[in-house]
Amino acid sequence: MNTSDVSQTSTPETSSAGLALVPIISMLLLLMVGYGVYGLPIEALLLTSAIIAAGVAWKQGYSWDEIQEAIVERLAKTLPAVFILVLVGGLIGSWMIGGTIPMLVYYGLKVISPEYLLLTSFLVTCLVSLCTGTSWGSAGTVGVALMGVAGGMDANLAAVAGAVVSGAYFGDKISPLSDSTNFAPVVAGTDLYSHIQHMLWTTLPAFLVAATVFFFAGTSGVSNETPEKVIHILANLDQLFTLNIFLLLPPVIILFGAIRKLPTIPLMLAAIALGIFNAVVVQGFSLITALNSMLGGFNSSMFADAGLGQVDVIKDVMTLVNRGGMSSMLSMVLLVFCAFSFAGTLALTGGLKVMVNVLAKGIKGTASLIGATIVTTFTVVCTTSDGKLALLIPSELLRDTYKSMGLAATNLSRTIEDAGTVIEPLVPWTNAGVFMAATLGVSTLDYLPWTIQNYAGVIFAMILASANIGIAKLKDDNAPQATPATA
Repeated sequence: MNTSDVSQTSTPETSSAGLALVPIISMLLLLMVGYGVYGLPIEALLLTSAIIAAGVAWKQGYSWDEIQEAIVERLAKTLPAVFILVLVGGLIGSWMIGGTIPMLVYYGLKVISPEYLLLTSFLVTCLVSLCTGTSWGSAGTVGVALMGVAGGMDANLAAVAGAVVSGAYFGDKISPLSDSTNFAPVVAGTDLYSHIQHMLWTTLPAFLVAATVFFFAGTSGVSNETPEKVIHILANLDQLFTLNIFLLLPPVIILFGAIRKLPTIPLMLAAIALGIFNAVVVQGFSLITALNSMLGGFNSSMFADAGLGQVDVIKDVMTLVNRGGMSSMLSMVLLVFCAFSFAGTLALTGGLKVMVNVLAKGIKGTASLIGATIVTTFTVVCTTSDGKLALLIPSELLRDTYKSMGLAATNLSRTIEDAGTVIEPLVPWTNAGVFMAATLGVSTLDYLPWTIQNYAGVIFAMILASANIGIAKLKDDNAPQATPATA
């Protein structure tokens, strides 16, 4: 059956809206019940949703070849971004064994000051999460140490926990090593560095507000002594790694390339190669071990290869360094493939058009579109309890609406992170909310008022949209261009 035959028989436009909505409703029910209640794998639920969407498309008159072509076309567009996802895993593994990430964490921990506990807690977790790309790892190591300091000082534990969560998600939101920072541009249809640059419009003002509040709310007259737990982490890192200024070259290359807008993939490959070089020449690992770290992730057992087999690796340091590797990103790649298998099939059924038409009734301009994205993203977070789905579903629903209004995809990728990634730990029943509360020993609702970095981003997103500031437009060549501050 060719395309003309399909259009003569049945098309999404001539099919009932109810039939077109079946795949979307089925997906939402499967995710809310299957994942939210029974904890079934998201990938399996998305594949089931894709099968249902394919059945609807077949009912509408599409052949299997056309359904398969739609899936392949959608996946083909994501392959460069998927490759970057895999390279991010390699980047983390090579920078870890090369000593770059441990060095950044080491000097970040050195600036901890109990005298300004809230501000220090915020800034240190910002730095660690930015360097490691993990909010959970930052909160589970540095965050726990800071909570111990707060307990010994009789400080406001809820405030310190809020500062830790704020800092942890600052990095999770804009670090090129973060899986959510890589996933958001993939599903929104833009590139990694354009996404990160555009995130600064809302993230930096939120950072300044949070830092100001924590400075004035967090001063005390206590001794400026480094906490004992932090001293142990510093001593262990100093034993395990040779730290020198040359270890900063890989992130400098990435930063330089991002500023100059150089091609992302060659840049990342160069930074990975330099990380492996540091591992062999500076840290004393063999080339085989360095490559294994790049591919499978760093593990503390690798220290034996560098002649450090007798040095004990404490638990907190293990949590920090045992990560990365290209293979660590394969689960994310699988999620992308399953998600876009559903999205490609769904595009044929017309269900997205029906949903967008419903949403579009309340969209009158940029501010209302940003607002609709925020509400949709937050709703998905609350109903599915999953941050990745909160990035995926609004992107599929609203991507074409942004394009039709002449807005670049970076606006969409930024907004779903503002309302999804950093809002997830503020919802008590999400995985992130449960983890942060259990790890820091403070309930989600107690630390919520102090997570200024997290919710201030949403506020600034609406302020900027209403003022038409920091909104990237689509040029004729489809390159995003932010409106000037005087707009």
